[in-house]
This record gives sequence, structure tokens and C-alpha cells, in this order.
Amino acid sequence: MAMELDAFAAAALEELRTAGLFRVLRNVNGPQSPRITVDGREAVNFSSNDYLGLANDPLLRDAAVRAVERYGVGAGASRLVCGNLAPYAELEERLAAFKGKEAAVVFSSGYAANVGTICALVGKGDTVILDKLVHASIVDGARQSGATIRVYPHGDLNKLEKLLRQSGPCVPHGRSSTICRAGRAAHPGRTLIITETVFSMDGDHAPLREIVELKDRYGAWLMIDEAHATALYGPRRRGLAEELGVEDRIDVTLGTLSKALGCVGGFVCGSRPLVDLLINRARSLIYSTALPPAIVAAASAAVDFVMSDAGQMRREQLWQKAGGVKQGLDKLGCAPGVHGAIMPVIVGDEKRTVTMSQRLFERGFFVPAIRYPTVARGAARLRLTVTAAHTAEQVRGLLDALAGLAG
Repeated sequence: MAMELDAFAAAALEELRTAGLFRVLRNVNGPQSPRITVDGREAVNFSSNDYLGLANDPLLRDAAVRAVERYGVGAGASRLVCGNLAPYAELEERLAAFKGKEAAVVFSSGYAANVGTICALVGKGDTVILDKLVHASIVDGARQSGATIRVYPHGDLNKLEKLLRQSGPCVPHGRSSTICRAGRAAHPGRTLIITETVFSMDGDHAPLREIVELKDRYGAWLMIDEAHATALYGPRRRGLAEELGVEDRIDVTLGTLSKALGCVGGFVCGSRPLVDLLINRARSLIYSTALPPAIVAAASAAVDFVMSDAGQMRREQLWQKAGGVKQGLDKLGCAPGVHGAIMPVIVGDEKRTVTMSQRLFERGFFVPAIRYPTVARGAARLRLTVTAAHTAEQVRGLLDALAGLAG
């Protein structure tokens, strides 16, 4: 039986190699920074989501060390048993205040937060409506929930409205009628729209104002994933919903601690009843060992930093560096349409993308190839990510290397 399994695995791996989709784990020696050592070779790192350069910041390291000294290394159990150590309460209070919400709850990862939240809110008889390009964790959560899944083409508001008409409720919340304008009985289930605000592989933004208008018109709930927007957008760095002036009209707000906040974990902010429901229903929270106290304490330090004047300055540094990369990509004719920290260079062919990534690595720049199933077949790309910690010299070097590939 083991030989049969090995033969199956070998055949599947050969298919991946032939299609240019085979992956290996790269050994990164040292902390996250603009310059890392990958498989024994030093390279400038343009692939990290550590947008504000906090992952190795002394402020976070010191907070983690103090937490280890006081609470030890491991949490020892799930949060509902005895793993809910004191740093959790501090972090959740900070996150709720930071996001301007009533309450917050922290999960072991952004993936766990998405899956657990979706499954806690909807099930059989309900409908989940997704943008086609949402993160895999959202797709997996929707599938596991048992709800009916409807998908609209990326950013297509007309299709979203059509799906809302079909899915119901047919009338906005607060109206007594149970018959929609089309004359059919209102759907008894709930409808949950889910979108990222800043999309992780394209860097573009959801038309959030328009989505909010539609969800209000048709009485749906709206859940947003601000993983790549938290700490980067809005006057108080809360995210894209704040920047667009709609944060008070969002039902469920999700974020991660592992991008701009430099740690690991996911969180959900919203009303107190919502958070209490997740504590009681979200299986990925209930049945996971709690995060180490050092991580939780470091995340609190990161939130404090983001809310400070120093955090605002760090964000301005990021946008300055990102602007330099975008300007250079414009000259090469391969710039994305949106100014942000994520900038995809679309190549298309998977094998060619892998070759370009390897050539960049040989020139001293680490930019992994992003391929199916992370993106659609034939949409492979070099996904550039910029951080506040990059230097102007590193940005120029990357652009020169990309120009060399184009030549």
C-alpha cells in the first residue's frame, strides 16, 4: 500500500514539474528584512508582506522577550481551556480601539479567522457571495460552511447585484414585506458578501463604497478582509474601509497580525454579540492551541506603534518607496494600475515566470514566481512587494534587473 501511495505521489509530482507548477521550500537564514539569505545566497527581498518593516523591529522583539520572561513560551492549551493568557485581553482591547469597533477576537492565523468566522455565521440554506479573486481561506471557509456559494467576476458590480437579487433577502432589513419586487417570496436564508479590500495577488482595491450600497439595498451582510490594508490606509491607518468612509457600515471586519503588523495571527472586529458568537462557534478558535504569549505581546506593541506618529511616518516611507517602484515599472511598460505595496508583473506562462524569477535571483533579487492555483492558469506573475525598510538603492537595483530581463 505504501508503494502504491508513493507511485501516486511520484506521478502527481511529475505532472506538476511538466506544467511548471512544482514547488520547493526555500531555506531562509536570518530575520525578515530587505536583505535575506535564501538557500545560502544573499539577496534583496522583494517578496515579503512585512510592509512596515516591523517583523524584526527592536520594539516588537523587546515586547516578546518580556512576555517570555513572564509567561513562558507556549500557551499550553486552547483559549477556552487555559491558554487565554493575559496578553490576549490587552491585544484585543487595542485592536478594537484601533479599528473603532466594540470588540475583537484573535485567531491563530488569518486563514483560521476566515474559515472559523464564515462557518460560524452561515450554513445550509444560506448564501455566500464571493469576488472571484478572494483569498483561498475565504473560499475554503465558504465551502466548509455548507452554504450555497455564488461567485461574481472580479469587481463586477452588475453581476454582484444580479446575484443579490437571486439570493435574497429580497427586501432590505427593516421592511415588513416578504415579497420582493420581482413578486417571489423572500428567501428565508441569510446572504453574506465577502471581499478582500486590497487583493493579495493583484494589489487592486475592491469597489467598497458601491458594495456597501448594494448590501444595504438588498439586506445582505458584508464581511471584509483587510489583511493587506490594515495599518496602510485611512487617516488612522485602520484600512481601506476607513479611507473610503464606510467602516461604520461593515458588518464583519477581518485582519491579520502577520502583514504590516509584523507578527502572526488573525483577528475579527465588530459588535460585542458578533465576537461572543465567534468565541462560542468558530471551531478554528475553539479547537486550536492559543498563540504563544510572546507573539500576542509583540502584536500589541505593533498596534501601539501603528497608531503613533512614528507609525504614520513609517507608512509615509513605505508609500515613498512604493511610488519609486511604480514609476520605474511605468517606464518599463509593466506597471499595475493601482498605487500600493503589492505590484504584480504579469508574465502569463508558468515556466517562463519561473525562469524570470530564477534570473532575478541570480542577479541578487528574491522575487518568487506566483502560479496556479494561487492565480489562474496562464496568469503567472512576479509579485513584487515593497516595504518601508527598502532603500532607494535597492529599488533602483530591482528596476535595473527587471529592465535587463525585458531586454
